[in-house]
Amino acid sequence: MHCDPRFSRVREVFERHFADGEELGAAFSVYLNGELVVDLWGGVADRHTGRPWQADTPAFAYSCTKAITATVLHQLAERGLVSVSAPVAEVWPEFAAMGKGAITVEQLLTHSSGLPMVAEPVPVEEFEDQAAIAARLAGQAPLWDPGSAHGYHALTYGFLVGEVIRRVTGKSVGELVAAEIAGPLSLELWVGAPDTVIARTARLKAGERTQPGSPPEGRSDDRLAEVARAALDPRSLMNRALGNPGIHLLAGGANNPVILRAGWPAAGVVTTARGLAGFYRALVAGELLSPRTLQDAVRPRVSGPDRVLFLDTAFGLGYMRPSTTFMMPSATAFGHTGMGGSIGMGDVERGLAIGYVMNKMAGGVSGNLRGIRLVRAVYDAL
Repeated sequence: MHCDPRFSRVREVFERHFADGEELGAAFSVYLNGELVVDLWGGVADRHTGRPWQADTPAFAYSCTKAITATVLHQLAERGLVSVSAPVAEVWPEFAAMGKGAITVEQLLTHSSGLPMVAEPVPVEEFEDQAAIAARLAGQAPLWDPGSAHGYHALTYGFLVGEVIRRVTGKSVGELVAAEIAGPLSLELWVGAPDTVIARTARLKAGERTQPGSPPEGRSDDRLAEVARAALDPRSLMNRALGNPGIHLLAGGANNPVILRAGWPAAGVVTTARGLAGFYRALVAGELLSPRTLQDAVRPRVSGPDRVLFLDTAFGLGYMRPSTTFMMPSATAFGHTGMGGSIGMGDVERGLAIGYVMNKMAGGVSGNLRGIRLVRAVYDAL
């Protein structure tokens, strides 16, 4: 492990989480101006066997994948292979069905296309057939007028953006990440993990369910009450967006090799903290996208109440921006969280790149305070 003395407070926070029983296994890495200044790990990767968390232990990081998928799309746009402002149907003609001919690639990236869920339950047999799931979405009508509102496309984001990428290149997001991002940069990061990686991936422990019945003590918040009601309703848009395809249908949930291997472009990355931070280091350094492209991609396009999550969200073109659901201590931060609490983020202005992964999932939709405390400790040290 390594921690530059300037960031000793970060190590103290990391170790306190274990001492207080908040972590099972976790890793946290930070690059500052291209230098790896923090690289911490600890705990156990598998609570059943006691297997320790090692330097190269990867974890399933859910929606941290979305920023990686967005980066692949922007790389293709830089090469002139796709236009963010163009209708999706230009490269995916079947998508024009049910009045969707005017929906743009930008609207997919900003969660404003009105397709936050797959209408019919996706059978387990299709979990590794992304094109089949995309075809289901192509046959649906949007739930709202595209561009008039935004709502978190928790899983559909990946099938939609991923199909655009497949139509343009003939390759999956995972194949392109391996060939053009993780491979050249030697990153411990896979969108669709091979069996050798799955064998050493940390096993997630489900979060303890929070009681959603009332807002925190001393606070009256109508939106939190809406979240509480939606969480209890299996037919709510929130639950339908988060739960179909149903990872829970597989033994072990997200620990099942089917999920780890599938490489869903919205929730499919298996990565170490160092690999995730290394991805953002390369983004911040201009190695994956030109500075001009990145600046435009992280510019906020939508913000405010989210039709799926109810809380405030803010997005650029595939990247989260500071909001209630991306509680960053800097207005210039961008990136993406993952369900349970994983965090990947960059900050060009400060030369920062951060990755946090763990296996003790938080119970709420809005993230994990452990990771946020660590990020804040980094900023406090600057």
